[in-house]
Amino acid sequence: MSNVPNELRYTKSHEWVRTEADGSVTVGITDHAQELLGDMVFIELPEIEANYTAGDECAVVESVKAASDVYSPISGEVIAINEDLTETPETINQDPFDTGWMFKMQPEDAGEVDELMDAEAYAEFIADEEH
Repeated sequence: MSNVPNELRYTKSHEWVRTEADGSVTVGITDHAQELLGDMVFIELPEIEANYTAGDECAVVESVKAASDVYSPISGEVIAINEDLTETPETINQDPFDTGWMFKMQPEDAGEVDELMDAEAYAEFIADEEH
């Protein structure tokens, strides 16, 4: 069973979002997503200062099984990327919610985060997806 931390918000495309104390948000892919994809071999991160609308393709993760787009969970500007992932993409497999974070955004509207699924809703979503 996948790890679904309670303090995060989730998208149907399996990104997680953590709101930081300064109002920015940190984004990564969920434990469920990395389990489905398998061993990561390549990560393409967004450019810093790029602006995205919620649902835009903004990154790519490639595993031994497949390549998959990563979608912006909210609208806003990319303010930081986890450059360590380009050298060690397997970090996402080992620690998807901490050292495996992908990028940070400054939200246009912080209220968008509240519209994402909470941990309980996401756990139900992936349980339904598996049946």
